[in-house]
Amino acid sequence: MNSRTTFIIIVSLSFFFIRCNGQPQFVKVDGTHFTIGGKPYHFLGTNLWYGANLGALTEGGNQERLVKELDLLKSIGINNLRVLGASEGQTQSNTVNPPMQPELGQYNENVLQGLDFLLAEMEKRNMYAVVYLNNFWIWSGGMAQYGAWTKGVPLPNPFFEEYTWHDFMNFSAGFYTNPEANEYYRIYLKMLINRKNTVTGVRYKDDPTIMSWQLANEPRPGEGEQGKRNFTVFGNWIDETASYIKSLDVNHLVSTGNEGLAGAMWSDSLYKRIHSYEQIDYLTFHLWLLNWTWFDPIKAEETYPEGAQKASGYIEAHIGYAREVGKPLVLEEFGLPRDGHIYSPKASTKYRDQYFDLVFSKIVENARNGGPLAGSNFWTWGGFGKARDPQNAVWKQGDDFTGDPPQEPQGRNSVFVTDSSTVEVLKKYAGLMNEIKVKKNAQ
Repeated sequence: MNSRTTFIIIVSLSFFFIRCNGQPQFVKVDGTHFTIGGKPYHFLGTNLWYGANLGALTEGGNQERLVKELDLLKSIGINNLRVLGASEGQTQSNTVNPPMQPELGQYNENVLQGLDFLLAEMEKRNMYAVVYLNNFWIWSGGMAQYGAWTKGVPLPNPFFEEYTWHDFMNFSAGFYTNPEANEYYRIYLKMLINRKNTVTGVRYKDDPTIMSWQLANEPRPGEGEQGKRNFTVFGNWIDETASYIKSLDVNHLVSTGNEGLAGAMWSDSLYKRIHSYEQIDYLTFHLWLLNWTWFDPIKAEETYPEGAQKASGYIEAHIGYAREVGKPLVLEEFGLPRDGHIYSPKASTKYRDQYFDLVFSKIVENARNGGPLAGSNFWTWGGFGKARDPQNAVWKQGDDFTGDPPQEPQGRNSVFVTDSSTVEVLKKYAGLMNEIKVKKNAQ
């Protein structure tokens, strides 16, 4: 027996005895609340989509940095991370590289071991992971890459002049009615959910560190008239895929990863329907002032008040939907560029800090009053990462991973360790969320 095998056995036994003594435990749902060991669970978390790539012993990997990131996040009070659990293809210049599935049905064990390492390190710090398993958008391959593979056609990359976002979005939404693409997707799901962690020896489906399997990042029915025609097949895909995951894993929660009204073509009936399915355990929503033209960082003083008002209304609307559906709610993406839409870490974050304060205060208030809004994952943590060129910050292979995906300028929404004022806001509200006690019968 070699030293590595001995280490894995020791870690596995330690994990087993810890669980037998009551910690860690799986996150569960009780009405409109999350619970751990029967006690309410609230959190201020972040997105660390690149965690597996950072944990990998391959190009782009940096386990020393990942450990530092987790230590710092824990010290701030952040105990929940939304992470990428699937990435596909390597022919596009603006997608995650290296991916977990470079070719259809072929897996990169090095990157998967990076996910093993991430989960093992999170378990040490009593942190929980939301793992998303697909992507509507191009930056990790996702649905569009599955479609290109199985149909044998070029991927309509919307960043190329010959394609539009309309072309891309409806091509990506074609995934829901593509049996071959979904067959390969389910093969990947089965592999990952049954995977034995090479660090801890624990199968993913038995690992309490994972809070939730998420069907995809921001799944949408499509765009325009085609998107409206997809409402039924979109809902069916969510219901059937969630049921498939539950058939493989009875321990973990399942969530959609949907943006809310913006991800349901502003149809509240569609949004409520896709979160009412029995196998979907809680509601998700995202909030993007810049992307939805509710805020212009070049005209911040002029546009922020109305943007903040719209953000508050969007949050309140989704709290209402969660009460109707009777499940917890998580705001799992929201962010804001630096002042003046400047990417350099030296740029001011006055409006971002103000916005974070607004959003977090609303979450704390709702949670304290026993409401369904139980947690958040802000977008996004850049930590110790550095953009190669803050003035023209397009990601290229070999650059640091930051919180901004490869399709976006590096530094746009990332919170770096040097952003001391933002970190103070995070620390304040993480502490408040971690201290919340809810009366048993509160709603």
